[in-house]
Amino acid sequence: MRNRRAFTLVELMIVMSILSILAAIAVPSYRHHQLKARETVLAEDLYQMRRSLDAYYADKGNYPETLEDLIIGHYLRGLPRDPFTRNSDSWECIPPEPKEDGELVEGGCFDVKSGSEQIGTDGVPYNEW
Repeated sequence: MRNRRAFTLVELMIVMSILSILAAIAVPSYRHHQLKARETVLAEDLYQMRRSLDAYYADKGNYPETLEDLIIGHYLRGLPRDPFTRNSDSWECIPPEPKEDGELVEGGCFDVKSGSEQIGTDGVPYNEW
């Protein structure tokens, strides 16, 4: 029985402590990088949708009434999912402002914003990006 080799309880506790310390360091870093990745996706989605709105206006002379008009007109394949609300129907359309001479611009969707109420890592709410 003395020839048997195994780990002692103290050795196992030391290994578990080291693993716990490493996990405590890694988890916050992982969450921060995950948040930054979601912010990058949001910025890219907003850029692509705004670019599609501009292309729609350049082609048709007015802005679309809804974001679905971009899909119907083949300016987008589909509405992206907002990475913070995790929904594709939470995007908010901003209507165009009247021109300087008071003439109204046709269409209901001049700009698009996120529907999320959360605040970004830069201190600006996502619905103001």
